[in-house]
Amino acid sequence: MRAAREAAGAARLESEVGARMLERLDYVKIAPRRILDAGSGPLRDARALAGRYGKADVIALDFSAGMLRSGRARFAFLRKNPLRICADLSRLPLGAGSVDFVWSNMALHWVEDPLAAFKEAARVLAAEGLLMFSTLGPDTLKELRGAAGATRVHEFIDMHDLGDMLVAAGFAAPVVDMELLTFTYSDGAALLADLRAGGQTNARRDRPRGLAGRGLLAKIRASMQGAASFEVVYGHAWKGAPRKLADGRDIVEFRPKARPLS
Repeated sequence: MRAAREAAGAARLESEVGARMLERLDYVKIAPRRILDAGSGPLRDARALAGRYGKADVIALDFSAGMLRSGRARFAFLRKNPLRICADLSRLPLGAGSVDFVWSNMALHWVEDPLAAFKEAARVLAAEGLLMFSTLGPDTLKELRGAAGATRVHEFIDMHDLGDMLVAAGFAAPVVDMELLTFTYSDGAALLADLRAGGQTNARRDRPRGLAGRGLLAKIRASMQGAASFEVVYGHAWKGAPRKLADGRDIVEFRPKARPLS
């Protein structure tokens, strides 16, 4: 629970990216009845979405029960409280076609198989529903990677591969783009402290399992110049109308020919 409280206060990157995603919604015309905030963390974005779409029911889903508990106070003055679910993005405990909008801010890079998460998002979305997400690309923390070595920094997926995954998951008209954000710190130690406070850890399978020595920490502090780059990948895609019935038969649409006026 203490880690969840620290993460809620330290997540500068998630807050900034979430604000930029909300600005993008100004150009999207949707009126969702039910919204899934997939990887909601401390419910920061869930509150913003509830405020924007006042008639919608919001579902906040996160793998950390502590994160979900830490965000309860954000809804103290709103008419509706979100349904909070502790679950994995790759195995959503929701019915097919049960939500109209899936939002995921800075969560996909912690999922072992993003394609499985995209397929689950497609499954729970209703026809013509929208998926909007942000995640991190391979140039993230390149300064730290150069100082500490590649295996000591989490590995991130290229945006073109994410676009291919969206198509493979059945989404239509996917749009993926990126921008590079730079955060400044007083020194390398401040960056490491911020990453720890935000719950940012290395989940690589080939990561070193032993404790880092003082020499490595000293090298990081000495070689980094107080800046950290984050390649932020944004994506959105629509779920098209179904092409098959539940029993596997194809759906074929017949349109009568227009008759000329006599």
